[in-house]
Amino acid sequence: MMRDAAQFHPLDPSDSRVTRPAFWGALPERWTSEVEETLVCCHVWQETHDVKSFFLRSPQGRTFSFEPGQFLTLELEIDGEPINRCYTISSSPARPHTLSITVKRVPGGKVSNWLHDNLRPGVSLRVLGPAGEFTCARHPAPKYLFLSAGSGVTPLMSMSRAHHDLAEDRDIVFVHSARTPDDIIFARELELIASSRANFRTSFVCERVGARTDWSGVTGFLSLPLLKLIAPDFMEREIFTCGPAPYMKAVRDLLDEAGFARERYHEESFSFETLSAHADAPAASPPAESESSAETASFTITFAKSRREIQCGAQQTVLDAARQAGVRLASSCSQGMCGTCKVKLVSGQVDMKHSGGIRQREIDQGMALLCCSKPLSDLVVDK
Repeated sequence: MMRDAAQFHPLDPSDSRVTRPAFWGALPERWTSEVEETLVCCHVWQETHDVKSFFLRSPQGRTFSFEPGQFLTLELEIDGEPINRCYTISSSPARPHTLSITVKRVPGGKVSNWLHDNLRPGVSLRVLGPAGEFTCARHPAPKYLFLSAGSGVTPLMSMSRAHHDLAEDRDIVFVHSARTPDDIIFARELELIASSRANFRTSFVCERVGARTDWSGVTGFLSLPLLKLIAPDFMEREIFTCGPAPYMKAVRDLLDEAGFARERYHEESFSFETLSAHADAPAASPPAESESSAETASFTITFAKSRREIQCGAQQTVLDAARQAGVRLASSCSQGMCGTCKVKLVSGQVDMKHSGGIRQREIDQGMALLCCSKPLSDLVVDK
């Protein structure tokens, strides 16, 4: 029934009882970690028994701009030790006033356990990013196949949420694998999206039933025959995959068996949630004075955008030197694997020994990973 407009009495904004969100009113500025280093937790949601989503906002009311599938780097201090860790953004860029990360509690995991036990509304975090190239935004296609396992669901959830929020009913098949039905992250929301979008289909594959006695879905592991049943036209789709390394290898093997074109296959090449202990190692010490003059040579590193200059020894990585000088740079694995510290070299040369975190075409374009690059000359970095 229609109500007379005169019956509505909005509260006076000057009323002390009213708390106006920072983003109501004038168009807010865009958030960047160079201008505002910290974000504040505004909400925590328990997704499953060992998974939580943490919602973050800008204290100044700035909005976020990112591509679905990108990640943030958290700068934490746990037990007096500085630790950087990357987490994929699970929220949609179409909802720019907050963003979320979804974290699985890993047994013995220093960072995931700290976040689960300590990050609550009102707690602030130092954050860098967003960054990353694993995003459907850079690979537009009429049909997608999203394959995920465990917490690898997060970047694909961000992509799914973005398509849903923008009312873009793209042909998407989302296949998620989990240990048990109770371990399926975002199960209800994925089913809701599927119910409201004609061309969005979801399917869950569980290793075992677990405590559920009413599970009517697929039990076992993703295989080529099963994939053909779920998505008979998967050979025509752009495929995005994220999950534990064994899962992604199994997916690559079954797609190779089917003869799928690798140029239409994309995967998140590193699991940020399960970084090795080496990622938390302190920065390397400068070379000892007894070393040869070549080894003790020092080069000037200029960061073009921040207008900072630092000195870096010939046997130091650029990332180590930057950390010692107090320059904030996104980093995570410190082994040349994750690609978080990838930058463009405007000038100069480096000796880079990476472990797969950068592609040859990117190296040919002048990109480098600062965590595994030692200077061979003075450098100018586009950062």
